[in-house]
Amino acid sequence: MLETLTVQDSVELAVVERSGFVESRHAGAAVVLSPDGDVVARHGNADALILPRSSLKPLQAIACITAGAVLEGEQLAISTASHIGTDRHASVVRDILTEGGLTEDALGCPAAWPSDSATRDELVREHGEPTRVRMNCSGKHAAMLRACVATGWPTAGYLDPSHPLQQHIRDVIERLTGEKIAHTAIDGCGAPVHAMTLTGLARAIHRIGTASDRSPFALHRVAGSLVRAVRENPWTIEGPGRPDTIATETLGVFTKYGAEGVMVMVAPNGTTVALKMLDGATRASTIVAATLLARAGGLSDADVAALSGALPLAVLGGGADVGAIRPGAGI
Repeated sequence: MLETLTVQDSVELAVVERSGFVESRHAGAAVVLSPDGDVVARHGNADALILPRSSLKPLQAIACITAGAVLEGEQLAISTASHIGTDRHASVVRDILTEGGLTEDALGCPAAWPSDSATRDELVREHGEPTRVRMNCSGKHAAMLRACVATGWPTAGYLDPSHPLQQHIRDVIERLTGEKIAHTAIDGCGAPVHAMTLTGLARAIHRIGTASDRSPFALHRVAGSLVRAVRENPWTIEGPGRPDTIATETLGVFTKYGAEGVMVMVAPNGTTVALKMLDGATRASTIVAATLLARAGGLSDADVAALSGALPLAVLGGGADVGAIRPGAGI
């Protein structure tokens, strides 16, 4: 059976400190690429296989656009999002579907409550119920459906790994990572998710994050447009007060978390990091990624300090700050 990196392959990426006592440690691996795409730092086994989970969404979104889905602005940005299901997020996803002659019933993702607590509470008060459009991956699924409509592929079964759309997505992923897909699993939303090395994921995200929307190459133009759409609409990528949105707003980075502790981030100058927390935790991923970018010259120490102040990194005791989540000795 294939597997991800082991404990022995990992280094300490972050610690949780409470009242001067290190209470928990997050181990994992990370790789940093220069603006030119060269590997400049490795921490742990960056050549181990991982499932990128939602950090794969930028690659999947680009494949949908190259397959014919016509999306711009907020619609393009939400195609790569793990959104929190607010009314604003749901409205954009519905517009994507409606403009393609589709209904919410076409979505193959499971029904879910919004992860935004205020929106969820309001729906409960109104006797609402979980819906597919509120699921955090609904933007990606709507883009996949629009690609099928544009190309003439059947929308039924669009999540099957053998479906033409998924085969096209697979081809685009291999082009961007420079690797053959090692294994295919099923993500939490029902879509295929493909195993790759952490270095391969970093290479793909670097190519996306440094692409120009004026490139003579179609794939690069799409990638550049996607990154610009997210930076211009940072609320789409996750939601107000959430790490991906905070990092995008605060630093101008292109960033995307994935379940099970995966994170990718590209600085404005192109310096790129990809990391995997071995225990699957996400609470330290954003600050660790930004710290690694700063140490490679992609961000300033002041940038990291500003981000740290905006993220929920405080450890509380009796309602007061008694510690913090911070980068570990392994980096």
